[in-house]
Amino acid sequence: MDWGSVAGLAIALAGILVGLKLEGGHLDSLFQPAAMLIVVVGTIGAVLLQSGTRQFTDGMRMLRWVFLTPVDDYEAVRRDMAIWNGVARREGLLSLDRYITKARSPFMAKGLRLVVDGIDSQTVRDILDRDISAYEIRQRLAVKVWEAAGGYAPTIGILGAVLGLIHVMENLGDPARLGSGIAVAFVATIYGVGLANLVFLPIGARLKAMVAREVLKLEMIADVLVSIANGENNRLIEDRMAAYPR
Repeated sequence: MDWGSVAGLAIALAGILVGLKLEGGHLDSLFQPAAMLIVVVGTIGAVLLQSGTRQFTDGMRMLRWVFLTPVDDYEAVRRDMAIWNGVARREGLLSLDRYITKARSPFMAKGLRLVVDGIDSQTVRDILDRDISAYEIRQRLAVKVWEAAGGYAPTIGILGAVLGLIHVMENLGDPARLGSGIAVAFVATIYGVGLANLVFLPIGARLKAMVAREVLKLEMIADVLVSIANGENNRLIEDRMAAYPR
């Protein structure tokens, strides 16, 4: 569990609720089921229409990365690559065959298999680069689900506010029903802006950074595998890995 993400969300919500209380407001006034339904369901529908089922599902799956951050195996990958290079220089590329099944990811296993099969380094580079590009495109499209939600939510909140005002105008002759209509109008705007800026957009930015770091790791793996295929010495490979951020 990434407690920093949990704390960040809790602090943001607490700041709003405490501020409301200090101004003399009532917390009950923020709980309007109709406004929540308009904003949440409307945003989901708009995002689903834009992204499609597969991209939307991928975006939802990525949400767990924010609170259950994947294990950072950057240093372990560096150590594995250094070991592979040492073995390859001492025993030859075919000796790396025993490490394929022990690779930390399918991408590493695929790259190592290409090297063991004696594929020329340029072809190895082309194949791995295409895999990296496909991975990056797929992940960035999934992240756009959250960015799109952050864009649509405030507008749909305004739509909810207009619907609430319509309800108010229709019941000007019934003062008892004016209060609920006005509440829905203003609370819908709060939900739209709040969800966008406190939840959707921060999640999108966090996921984008995580995808960028993962892509850098894949590029490092591809770079080192090509170097191993070319028979470069350990110091040069260590310099290549050092060029990538930890």
